Amino acid sequence: MVFGKIEYLNLLPFHIFMKRYTKSSQQSMSMHYKRGVPAKINEEFLARRVDAAFISSIKAKKHRHVDLGIIARKEVLSVLVVPNVESQSDAESATSNVLANVLDIKGKVLIGDKALKYYLQGKSHIDLAKEWNRRHNLPFVFALLCYHKDKKLYKNIEKNFSKRNFKIPQYLLNEASQRTQIPKEDILMYLKYISYKLDYKAKKGLKLFYKKSSL
Repeated sequence: MVFGKIEYLNLLPFHIFMKRYTKSSQQSMSMHYKRGVPAKINEEFLARRVDAAFISSIKAKKHRHVDLGIIARKEVLSVLVVPNVESQSDAESATSNVLANVLDIKGKVLIGDKALKYYLQGKSHIDLAKEWNRRHNLPFVFALLCYHKDKKLYKNIEKNFSKRNFKIPQYLLNEASQRTQIPKEDILMYLKYISYKLDYKAKKGLKLFYKKSSL
């Protein structure tokens, strides 16, 4: 199985889970990863060079998925628009660029760990998930865990990941902090804003986004 791996901090708990899950299952001998930013992983998945991945929700609409995603209940801290500058998309993104257009917010789109670093510097920004929630009182779904085949396997991953609360081992937290140059306490703070369960309200928010993005 080839899994598309996005190494943003928002998926750190899932990657830790998968490392443990594959060691304790029959998948341990056949799991391989392709790494990349969301836009790149989208391409790899659509070309069927990866079997499963968290796919940007704007690209995931017609693909099979389980009820796991990258979801912001209110603000997200890592999907921002820098206002009062020339409008510019983020090349790493797909959904966030569309969301900025749907909300008609002008400026430079920033996503991922670099956006979180920008937020932590206290600079002027608009949090796109927070603005979405302010207008619609719904979560925003940035990505869905999509797959091409082996539905039973991914439903089992969904079931096992959803029912557990994971502590991030200190050595992995240290590694993430060194890689991103973001302090450990800020990483832990940030992860409190990320949800993964695609529940009723998240599905309702996703449906509304699809409706508005197709206008």
